[in-house]
Amino acid sequence: MTNVEIVRACLESYVAQDRATAERLIAQDYTFTSPQDDHIDRAAFFERCFPTADRLRTQRILDAVPAAADGVFVIYEYELKTGERYRNVELSTVRDGRITETQVFFGGRVDER
Repeated sequence: MTNVEIVRACLESYVAQDRATAERLIAQDYTFTSPQDDHIDRAAFFERCFPTADRLRTQRILDAVPAAADGVFVIYEYELKTGERYRNVELSTVRDGRITETQVFFGGRVDER
């Protein structure tokens, strides 16, 4: 799998709540950072962040592209069960076929048009 395919598969495993697949794709020394999570480790990610997909109605990847070195940028849009839609960007680092770091940059609400 390419780095882009690995990151896509991991995001898809989150939406499907397929923890076994996510655990295979995420390295033991994984670090996750977002405006709400400051460099949390793999265990904290699986405890706090991974289970939150139940609040989503849909999530779709709009684009995923290679970045410098081992990085992958992903932009995705999701709709909450409340009907609100948002977009976020993530930068993930992949080494030896596993994601070692993810940085999430929260976007804004997407207006209906």
